[in-house]
Amino acid sequence: MSGIASFSLAGKRALITGAAGLLGREHAAALAEIGAEVVLTDIGQAALDAAYAALAPQFGDKIRIIAMDVTDEASIRDVAGQLGAVDVLVNNAAIDPKVTPDGLGPELSRLENFPLEDWNRQISVGLTGAFLCSRVFGSAMAARKHGAILNIASDLAVIAPDQRLYRRPGLAEDQQPVKPVTYPVIKTALLGLTRYLAAYWADRDVRVNAISPGGVFNNHPAEFVERLSGLIPMGRMAHLQEYRAAVQFLCTPASSYMTGQNMVIDGGRSIL
Repeated sequence: MSGIASFSLAGKRALITGAAGLLGREHAAALAEIGAEVVLTDIGQAALDAAYAALAPQFGDKIRIIAMDVTDEASIRDVAGQLGAVDVLVNNAAIDPKVTPDGLGPELSRLENFPLEDWNRQISVGLTGAFLCSRVFGSAMAARKHGAILNIASDLAVIAPDQRLYRRPGLAEDQQPVKPVTYPVIKTALLGLTRYLAAYWADRDVRVNAISPGGVFNNHPAEFVERLSGLIPMGRMAHLQEYRAAVQFLCTPASSYMTGQNMVIDGGRSIL
């Protein structure tokens, strides 16, 4: 299979973790668009119902929802038992601590005060969850000698957060909010997991790659957008649908000779 025909998942089943969120829905649309049966998983049933309602008008017969806790291997194995073969796994589940007035306060976002329970909880979702899902679904792919895993990393997997983006006037230096340590650490670790699994299952025709998207505009405050856009050579944040084609490429035979790689799509921010 070559050319445009290789961008097809007709007759294949894809599972997405953390699928009820903004990008999770986009990943689902990307794969349903090219023929996959897409299983949306997330921990909250209400959020899954909302995601299904948003996708159903266009992809209703290709979308299925199942509640699953990526931190609980028994929950993952239960879903695997319900589904049978999964051809594509997208490890998208993560907790992204927002640097906003209703997020962690400045006194808790900073490294010196960041709560250990938040560190453990976020790692359990964003990193351990990807490990557990890869172990369950990826091992089954390896046994069938076919499959693809896509880990959703971030531009903060390849560059450090620029904490100037989050500064607020009038606050002392030790009270300035920052992007917490967890998110870039987890996303960087996902790249290590990607390389490990790619080498581990290379002889079983299970390809494992990652994508590192930059920030997607989602009604952010104008001041933040201006600050961030000034750090991006293309001068803007990403539009919501600009990662669809990359997800399709990495999850289909179109990328059949690509494994262990990280595709950075950040408007050029990481090249500076």
